[in-house]
Amino acid sequence: MTVPARRRAGAPRPRHRAPRRQGAVLLRLVLALLAAGTGTVVLLVPGSAPPADAAPASGPVVLAARPPAAGVVPLRVRVPAIGVDSGLVDLGLDAAGALEAPAGPALAGWYAQGPAPGDVGPAVLAGHVDSRVGPAVFFRLQELSAGDEVLVDRSDGTTARFTVDRVERHPKDAFPTDAVYGPTADAQLRLVTCGGDFDRAARSYADNVVVFARAA
Repeated sequence: MTVPARRRAGAPRPRHRAPRRQGAVLLRLVLALLAAGTGTVVLLVPGSAPPADAAPASGPVVLAARPPAAGVVPLRVRVPAIGVDSGLVDLGLDAAGALEAPAGPALAGWYAQGPAPGDVGPAVLAGHVDSRVGPAVFFRLQELSAGDEVLVDRSDGTTARFTVDRVERHPKDAFPTDAVYGPTADAQLRLVTCGGDFDRAARSYADNVVVFARAA
C-alpha cells in the first residue's frame, strides 16, 4: 500500500468540479440496477495536492467503485511506445474524498477501489507528468496514438494487454467523467496525467490528458 500524499501549506488543489448531491443519489440507483452485473460508475470530486517533490496531482479524483475481482491486483504498467515501465502503487481516497497522488514522480498509481486492469470495467491509472527535477512517469503520455500497446502485469501471473483507442485533452473543469468512469461491457483502461499550460502562480496545469484503451 502507498502512503497518502500530503498537501503543502498553501498549495492549491487541482480544479476538478465537485458533483452535485443529486449525483450521489443517481449513483446509488445505477449501482442498484447494476448489482447483478459488472459495471462501475465513478464520480468526479475536487482533487488532492501533490507531494513535495512533484508537480500538482496528475490524476482525477473519484468517488465510489467496487473492489477488484478475486483479489487480483495490478503490479506493473508497461507502455513500450513511450518507454514507460513502472511499478504501480495503490491509490485511495483521503479524508476529504480526494484521490491520493502517487508519493513520487517516478511511479504510476492505480485507483485500488476500482476494477483491476483486465477485469470488466474501466480501470484507472494515474501518474505525474513532471516534477521540479524533470519529467515524471507519464511525461510522454500525450504522444500515444491509436494502436499503441499498454501492458499491465497482474498478481495472478497474467498480463492484461490493451490497445490504445484514442488520446484526449480536456480542461480540468470539464473533465469527461462519464467517458472515463462510466460502466463498460468489457475490460478497458484509462491512463491520466496533467497537460496543457502550466500556471506558475497556481502551481497547476490547466488540462488533463486521458488515454482510452481497451483489452486487446
